[in-house]
Order: sequence, then structure tokens, then C-alpha cells
Amino acid sequence: MILVWAVEKFRGLTGLFLAQPGDSSLTVLYEVEEVIYRTKSKYQLIEVVRLKMFGKALVLDGLIQSTETDEYIYHEALVHPAMVLHPNPQRVLILGGGEGATLREVLKHKTVKEAVMVDIDDVVVEVSKQYLPEWHQGAFEDKRAIIVIEDGFTFVKKALERGEKYDVIVMDLTDPYGSEIAYKLYSIEFFTDLSKILNSEGVIVTQAGNSFFFTKQYNTVVEAMRSVFKFVAEYNVWIPSFLYTNNFILASKKRIDGIREDTIDSILRTRGVRTRFYDGRRHVAMFYMPPFKRD
Repeated sequence: MILVWAVEKFRGLTGLFLAQPGDSSLTVLYEVEEVIYRTKSKYQLIEVVRLKMFGKALVLDGLIQSTETDEYIYHEALVHPAMVLHPNPQRVLILGGGEGATLREVLKHKTVKEAVMVDIDDVVVEVSKQYLPEWHQGAFEDKRAIIVIEDGFTFVKKALERGEKYDVIVMDLTDPYGSEIAYKLYSIEFFTDLSKILNSEGVIVTQAGNSFFFTKQYNTVVEAMRSVFKFVAEYNVWIPSFLYTNNFILASKKRIDGIREDTIDSILRTRGVRTRFYDGRRHVAMFYMPPFKRD
């Protein structure tokens, strides 16, 4: 059952609204101005809608993935911390990210020679190409981009057999509690495989949903990464359209803390990376977790 529906019983509200679950006791309603496109692939319901406050939005199985107004905050926060922590990222693997915005941010780094984006759902990619040009901004046509339509779990197994190695791995999947498609990609088994295709100075980052509303699921992902990687760091960013703080987890075989603000800004300038949200000061701030998380 789709989650775009007419509301009449909530204090006289009428019209089309998108219901987003917080936890079992909380639901947030977003007013929908227009349903631009709707289709169902063999994996999920795909909708492109226009929200009154946030503009166009990609919605998968009733859950907002990103919106026109603030997608840059999410995608810059996801990609650039991992990229700047690697001294020379040339081969990058992106798991998920069908909108093409994660690919866009990776390709901003002129060190990148090859960016492989693996998404299980070709329909999401095609819908994004047609209806979300503000997201990908032509990244799919970049000669450094390789688009693979395949289950990420299967792709990584094959990459292991082929002996492939990557400098940075970016996991831009649906939330660990949002879809059965992505659930196995947050497992210890999968992180172990990822560690084997990661170069010695490699960095991996995953988005991990929200740790406040879904504490148990989030902690499961953190512990899975800690069981595989020597160095793990958590950070978070407020995403207005999500109405919550989105959590991210970084991991590596080398130390990934202690980088200075001015060093980050210098790296971004040298690589020709232009951003709207992310810079050295923001990087440091994102990693200041609250006391209860530090404990």
C-alpha cells in the first residue's frame, strides 16, 4: 500500500500527504503538491513527488530518500569525509545511490580515475536520469563513471574473485531498517568482504539512518563495522527534509581522526572540489558526538 494518501481527519487537513514514520508512536505528514511520476519495479515502489516545502523528492516504498532543497547536505556529508581522508582516491565503489548525486560528489575529486556505481534497481537509475537532473547533473555521462545494475552483495563477491581493490567505498543504501533489499549489506559478512577489496589506506563510509528512533538497528551496524575494522568513527548531520539527524559511520584500516580544518580545505582546493555545505570546519563539527554517544 502506498503511503501517499488523502487526509481529512487530522484537524481539517485536506489534500495529498506523504506519511513518514518516526517510530511506532510517531508519524510526520508532508504535504504533496504533485505526484510527478510513479512506477513499480520488481524490487520497490518508486515515486517522484513535489513536496510543498522541499521541492521534488525521490520516494522509495513510501520513504523519502532525498529532496531537491537539501539533497546536497546529505550527499556532501556522505561522500567528502571519506574522500578527503584518503591521500589519493583513484578507484571508488558506490553501492546504491541510484539518483546519481553520490556519483556526482565523488567525481568532483579530480584524483578519481574510475567510479563504479552499483545499484540493484535499473528502474531507479532510469527514473533519476529522466526526472532528477538536479541530482546527477550529468554524472552518469562522465567517462570515469561505470554503472553496474546488480545486487551489491553479489557484485562484491565477484569483485573478490577478480581481485579488485578500491580506495574508497561509499554505501548509499536505504536505511538498515527501511528495506529487506539492503539489510544483508549491513552485515558482518558483507563488511568483511568489503575490507578485503579495500586498499591498505582505504576508507569506507555508510549512511546508517537515525540512531535515536532506531537505536537497536543502528547499534547493530556500528558493532558489525567495529568487529571488522580497526578504526571506526561516527558522525551525524541534520537533514531538514528528514526532520532528524542522519547518522554516518566511517571505517578504515588506518587512523581516520585528527585531521585539521585547514588541511581539509587545502585538499578540497587542490582537488578542485566545490561544495555548498561541506568544508574543514563542518567536517570537524560533524564528528563531535554528544556525551552519551562518546561514552
